[in-house]
Amino acid sequence: MNTLHFKYAIEVDRTCSISQAAENLYMGQPSLSKAIKELEDSLGYAIFERTSKGVKTTQKGKEFLSYARNILIQIEKMESLSDMDSKNTQNFNISIPRGSYIADAITSFLSELDNNKGLNVNIQETNSKQVITNILDGPFNLGIIRYQLEYENYIQDYLTEKRLKFETIWEYDYLVLMAAKHPLAQKENVEQTDLKDYIEITHGDTTIPYFMHSGNIKVNKNTDSDKRIYVYDRCSQYDLLTTIPTTYMWVSPIPEKWLKRYQLVQRKCEVSGNRYKDVFIYPNDYKFTSLDREFINKLSEAKNQVSFHDYK
Repeated sequence: MNTLHFKYAIEVDRTCSISQAAENLYMGQPSLSKAIKELEDSLGYAIFERTSKGVKTTQKGKEFLSYARNILIQIEKMESLSDMDSKNTQNFNISIPRGSYIADAITSFLSELDNNKGLNVNIQETNSKQVITNILDGPFNLGIIRYQLEYENYIQDYLTEKRLKFETIWEYDYLVLMAAKHPLAQKENVEQTDLKDYIEITHGDTTIPYFMHSGNIKVNKNTDSDKRIYVYDRCSQYDLLTTIPTTYMWVSPIPEKWLKRYQLVQRKCEVSGNRYKDVFIYPNDYKFTSLDREFINKLSEAKNQVSFHDYK
């Protein structure tokens, strides 16, 4: 059985499309279809059901893909044993949401690595859905996901089903971030209705898996604004907030140094669905390395610096 076909099947399952999977894998659709057919023939059952809307994973296919992902992860671990055992190489990988306190923890952690040793670090900022996919399919072993508290039962059930462990990092309320010269910056209590005439900056890919209906849901918007700018990285959002003083953004608490650097302020605003949680995830059989534990300590320090701040 060709394990390369496992990767093909995982990509088809992820995209629900033979043509899209073929494009992502940089191969022709006929070649991919043939590979999937060969895999199904060798297994003796169908992994996918072809429909007018694309492909749908069968129940046996879901079970197979769960095993296939674990096999690929184990193969990757075997292939990386020489690097992991080498005292001269520092290995670390993590997939994270776009959170400034998490980025600060990453920076602090990396700044203290040994410059006399080799370095193999892989960091990706993305949405929660992709973080989970990165852990399941590799090459990431560690991840942090962010979700609204109202979806917690769905999230935890799904993580358990996928044999992922999870540990709470922090539970908090989103704050409104804006320029110090924003018209609302001097208000002690910002109301939801105060925001309706201003431009919201938001990340364009903040999706999480909606496990009850095999689709995706957008993270709830806290306003009814019809004025939005979608961004995909933290630096551009700060520049926009500073340059366009009629913009604002819903964020996790921001470290003081970022507020001072970009002349920003953050304010509390009471709205429904505003409680969030950041959760650390990793495979059930994963063993933390010494570097992993060092990062966790840095993450705790970074979180404490913002969680103990008294915001208006």
